[in-house]
Amino acid sequence: MATPDVRAQLLAAATRLFAARGFEGTSLQAIAAAVGIRKPSLLYHFGSKEELRQAVLDDLLARWNQVLPELLMAAAERDRFDGVLDAMTDFFLDDPDRARLLVRETLDRPEDVRDRLERYVRPWVAVALNQLKAAKSEGQVHPRADLAAYVVHLVQLVVGSIAVMDTLVALLPEGDVDRRERLRTELRRMAKAGLFVPRAAAPKQYEVAAE
Repeated sequence: MATPDVRAQLLAAATRLFAARGFEGTSLQAIAAAVGIRKPSLLYHFGSKEELRQAVLDDLLARWNQVLPELLMAAAERDRFDGVLDAMTDFFLDDPDRARLLVRETLDRPEDVRDRLERYVRPWVAVALNQLKAAKSEGQVHPRADLAAYVVHLVQLVVGSIAVMDTLVALLPEGDVDRRERLRTELRRMAKAGLFVPRAAAPKQYEVAAE
């Protein structure tokens, strides 16, 4: 069994290379070399390339689901929707290869990814829906909003945007503004603007941030 350090290094290297080259375009030799070990040593820890792929996906989605309970324990009730949104955005911004890998795998192996989303991410969706249902019952959310569909689009917006961020960021004008923070702020504004009622009719905690 892999020691924690070697296992973490192998998972990180595989995530990076699978995201950049795809599963088929990445060799076990390349992953082993990225960690500084030989291919037989990698196969000692992960019996096959497919086993490594599954471990990478399980690790990615399990980590996504783990960040929310910790954050929600520390957040005040009125701040929890913002907390859920920010936690998801930051999770993928911290390592954009997570988003790139998830997009690749969703396109290449949709059934496999669907099963993992059911297992790992549905608890996150339940948290987000509960926050939105509470806001809707208080009149802060548009009454005709389909909350479940909104959460799906929210995931698509965040993951898809971050997956191509390093390429499309070239379209932004040059400047001193932190591009990561700029993206995070705009994603949050877009996510909230399409769901919550105009700020004049909404309590302060649900207002869309001023531009």
